[in-house]
Amino acid sequence: MAPVARRMFELLEPICLVTFFADECNAELAAFGHRTYWDGYFASRAAPLGRVPANVVHAAFYNFADGEAARHIPGAWETIPPEASLAARQRGSAASLRRILGAEPAGSPGLVRAADLTTKAATSAPMEGRVMYAGMRALPVPGDPVARLWHSATMLREHRGDGHIAALLTERIGGTEAHVLSALEQGIHPPESFGRIHHLPKERLAAVMDGLRARGLVDAEGRFTDAGRATKQRVEALTDDLAAAPYEALSPAELDELVAVLEPLTARLVAAGSK
Repeated sequence: MAPVARRMFELLEPICLVTFFADECNAELAAFGHRTYWDGYFASRAAPLGRVPANVVHAAFYNFADGEAARHIPGAWETIPPEASLAARQRGSAASLRRILGAEPAGSPGLVRAADLTTKAATSAPMEGRVMYAGMRALPVPGDPVARLWHSATMLREHRGDGHIAALLTERIGGTEAHVLSALEQGIHPPESFGRIHHLPKERLAAVMDGLRARGLVDAEGRFTDAGRATKQRVEALTDDLAAAPYEALSPAELDELVAVLEPLTARLVAAGSK
């Protein structure tokens, strides 16, 4: 049986993905003057940290290449203040959920209960060492159930992400290297063609692959070695372990109830591709 944290990730991730895949959030951010998708992404996701410099955003996000955060931060905040980016992100994401789920599920007692239990979990975990999670925890929790479900699911996503970074650091896996390992896990070959990194300079990607080969994590053809696959598995197992704390706030009955009410909601989102 999959760990609780892994099952909850599977159920909550499609809720969070509307922020990145659906049109409403990007439209809200563009309406304020953000010129590109990535301006809106960096400005709104980093906004809970306050007006920090680009190197802090780069450190907190971890898996973007050098210089990518600096192309958007702090310039994007000159167009729209962080607080406005946050509001637009929440407003657009909640609108996407309402559209995809439909009026009846979005207003159902099940969704309200899902929002309540997800919020209980999301506001119960320790914040030490969890920069992105702590930033989200500092924000007010929305009263509207749909917005509250998205907000709390996103809090838990950032909590898991902070732990994932710790797991990667434990194995000395850098941000671009993490994308290579994820691509291989998904069966993408060559891994340099993965959408998150294919745009990077060829010299940069070659250096990353050479480094992974030197460590014995990928072979001459750029595929997993046994050691590389084991490393990826250790990272994922530790990520699950580190993501478990929020759900310890729920009783077994509450956890079972949360899974039951989320399953039909998540199924609709998965069927729509969260967009």
